[in-house]
Amino acid sequence: MNAKELRQILQALTEHDVAELTLETPDYKLTVRRGREVALAPVPPVQLPPAQPVSVPAPPVQAPPLGPSSAPREEAPSSEKECKNCVEVKAPIVGTFYRAPAPDAPPYVQEGDRVEKGQVLCIIEAMKLMNEIESEVSGIVRKILVQNGEPVEYGQPLFLIEPV
Repeated sequence: MNAKELRQILQALTEHDVAELTLETPDYKLTVRRGREVALAPVPPVQLPPAQPVSVPAPPVQAPPLGPSSAPREEAPSSEKECKNCVEVKAPIVGTFYRAPAPDAPPYVQEGDRVEKGQVLCIIEAMKLMNEIESEVSGIVRKILVQNGEPVEYGQPLFLIEPV
């Protein structure tokens, strides 16, 4: 069977609203199904034994939460604290962040590197497609905000670049 014959069969299935076709020759067997419906044979119900009572241990006693003055504080990196004039390069898509074009290759950029507008900074992999993320400005990479291999969200800041 060649591509033209297969195309004609598929077109005939579509035109005549046929859900399934099986074609068998001495050389091959071809089955074509349309749609996502899957016919399943009915399954007899399963009889479960009656439930046995289960004893649940009491939750452990926890120390009272720390007050605001004694709680350890983690300050999220603020773009203002990092660099007053920096431009945030944000993720244009959801995916996985990679600093280099291949696992054994050097990273596209490092903190402190000078970059030009349009220069590739990283790759974001989305649905097996590698998307190069380019610098929006010429300047110096002041901070890389994401670790290699981390998932990133749409609009998440990736880099801080100080324009020059």
